[in-house]
Amino acid sequence: MSFPFALVLVLNQTSMEYVVGAMTAVVCVMQVAPVKSNDGSGVSANIAVRDLLGLDCEIVGVVAENAPAYALSYEAGHVVSTESADTFVDGVACRVPDPDAVERVIAGCARIVRISEADAAKAMVLMYRATHNLAEPAGSLALAAVLAEGERVAGRKVAMILTGGNCDLDVLEAAARR
Repeated sequence: MSFPFALVLVLNQTSMEYVVGAMTAVVCVMQVAPVKSNDGSGVSANIAVRDLLGLDCEIVGVVAENAPAYALSYEAGHVVSTESADTFVDGVACRVPDPDAVERVIAGCARIVRISEADAAKAMVLMYRATHNLAEPAGSLALAAVLAEGERVAGRKVAMILTGGNCDLDVLEAAARR
């Protein structure tokens, strides 16, 4: 298995205490960690860090409802491709999942949540209004999953990872009009 991108970045640091501290800051508070799925690198990294630290927490994958290939693969227990991935959430617009990533997702995720276009847009706008961070559409999916799973995560410690600031103001404006 190749190292997930997130681990490669932290392993380049000079102090092992920094590495452990950074990893702990990301995952030790987690009971549920929604992570978007496109090529599987983000969810794979979260699974690897959780397992490396021996934490007892759930990793929850998140996909766009109109790009469900990873969710379908998770449910089927093997790679399932789709004919289209027609979503404005382009960071998760995957039609053909990576077989190795699907294997890791099946083994390490508690579930995969599907998010509608409208809920993805609402989460993107809420993220901007609440934090003044402009996340790309896929970067807001973790928040959308937490909102969608309201009662399921109520009263639990939840960590959301905001990824991807690759967003034009036009995309945010369109999301706000949805």
